[in-house]
Amino acid sequence: MINREHDVPVSKQAEALNISRGCVYYLPRPVPPKDVALMQRLDRLHLEFPFAGSRMLRGQLTAEGCKVGRRHVKTLMRRMGIGALYRRPRTTQPEPRHNIYPYRIRSA
Repeated sequence: MINREHDVPVSKQAEALNISRGCVYYLPRPVPPKDVALMQRLDRLHLEFPFAGSRMLRGQLTAEGCKVGRRHVKTLMRRMGIGALYRRPRTTQPEPRHNIYPYRIRSA
């Protein structure tokens, strides 16, 4: 795609591909080994408690002796793509047993 050793400058290559130069030069940082171990533990805890959010998982980790903040747990959960499972409110799904009344003000 983009070749840094090519005669054409990287900025011109990025312009030709219609992408920003920032995404060309950006190199993602590797995940620290401490976070990898924490993410593995979070994954196991999430399988055990799928309804647990960042606060509860942080409490579980603290009880195990791992000192970690709630926001760091939340960041790792977001990176892993996991979240608490809970019932969502059914605000737009009608109950089939309820009566449906006509809207009579519209014609007035």
